[in-house]
Amino acid sequence: MVPKGWEKRDLHGLITIKHGFAFKSEYFSNDGKYVLLTPGSFNESGGFRNQGPKTKFYNGPIPNGYLLSKGDLLLAMTEQAEGLLGSPLFVPEDNKYLHNQRLGLVEINCPDKICSDFLYLFFNHEDSRKQITEQSTGTKVKHTSPDRLCSVIGLVPSFLEQKKIAQTLSTWDKAISMTENLLTNSQQQKKALMQQLLTGNKRLLDENGVRFNGKWEKKHLSDVADVYQPKTISQSMMSDSGYPVYGANGVIGFYQEFNHETEQIAVTCRGSTCGIVNWTQAKSWITGNAMVINTDNYSYVSKKFLFYTLNGSDLKYLISGSGQPQITGNIKTHIINLPCIEEQQKIAAVLSAADAEISTLEKKIACLKDEKKALMQQLLTGKRRVKVDEAVAA
Repeated sequence: MVPKGWEKRDLHGLITIKHGFAFKSEYFSNDGKYVLLTPGSFNESGGFRNQGPKTKFYNGPIPNGYLLSKGDLLLAMTEQAEGLLGSPLFVPEDNKYLHNQRLGLVEINCPDKICSDFLYLFFNHEDSRKQITEQSTGTKVKHTSPDRLCSVIGLVPSFLEQKKIAQTLSTWDKAISMTENLLTNSQQQKKALMQQLLTGNKRLLDENGVRFNGKWEKKHLSDVADVYQPKTISQSMMSDSGYPVYGANGVIGFYQEFNHETEQIAVTCRGSTCGIVNWTQAKSWITGNAMVINTDNYSYVSKKFLFYTLNGSDLKYLISGSGQPQITGNIKTHIINLPCIEEQQKIAAVLSAADAEISTLEKKIACLKDEKKALMQQLLTGKRRVKVDEAVAA
C-alpha cells in the first residue's frame, strides 16, 4: 500500500548517474594532493571509508568535471566486497577527491522533487540494495550500471517529507558518530596505556599509595606458563549448543565437553589470523589451531597481565609461510618482562577497566545502529510519518 501523498516509482527523470573517469595507473602514487576514490572508499552500510595506508593518490592530469565537491553523492557500481554494490557516500571535502571509474555520480534533475539526503537513504535501504543485486551482472564480481540504478523502484514522499525524514535520521547518525569517536579515543588511550604500563615507563601505586619501584625480570614464556597445543576436534563433531570451541578465528562452534575449566590465553598458531592472542572463557574447548598459554600452576604470574603482555607483543618473528602461515618458531623462548605479582595485578585491573569501557561503547554503537535501522525501515515505508512544517524547507 502506497502512503498518502507518496509515489511508488523508479528514479528515471529525477536523477542522472554519471560514470567516472578511467584515470591512468602510471600517475598513481602513495601520496599527493588528490585522492582517487575506489569501491574500497565505501562502507558496506553506506558512508565514506578512509582507506588509510591503502589510499590511492593521483598526480596526473585531471579532465574537467571529475574533481568532486563536498556533498557530492556517489554510488558504488562494483561489488569489491559483499554488500557493497549500490552503497552511497557523500564526498567529505572540496577539491580533493577524484571521480574514478566504477563509481556513479548522482546528478539531480528535479531539485524540487528529490533531495540528495533522501537519495542517500533510498540507496541504503535494504529493498533498494536487493533490487540492485538482483539486476546486477557478473559472477565472481557483481556490477551495475547507471540505468539499472535509476530503475530501482521505491516509495518517494513529498520533497518536504524527504527533508524531514533525513533530518530525523541524521540525529541518529550524529549519536552514532559521537559514540564511534568516543570508542576511537578509548581504544587509543588503551593502546597508550599498554605501551606505558607494560614497559614499566609508567608505574602505578600499590595498596599503600606508594609507587611501585621494584626491578622487572626478563623471563622466557616457558618460565611463567605451560605452553601446549590441545587436541583438535573436527567440525563434524561440533554442534549448535554446548561449550564454546575456540579455534584459529575465535569461537568456531560448540561441543558437549570442555578441555579447560578456567579462562585461558590462546594464541592462534596457524591460518590467516596466526599470532592473534585471544582470551577464552571458562569451560571451553580450545582446539589444536590455537596454542594454550596456561598460568594456572604459576602463583607469581597474573594470567590477565600475561594476556595483555602477549597481546601487545609482536609475534611475527615466530611466523613463517605465506599461503598457510603458522608459528614455526619456539614461542616458549619468547621474552616476557615481569614485575612483582602485585604490580601485575594492578596493571591488569587498569587495562581490564579500559576493555570494559570499550566493550560498553561497542555495544552502545550496535544498539544505536539497530535502532536507526528499525526507524529507517518505518520512515522509508511510510509506516511511521513525520510532521512536516515550513522550517524543513530552509
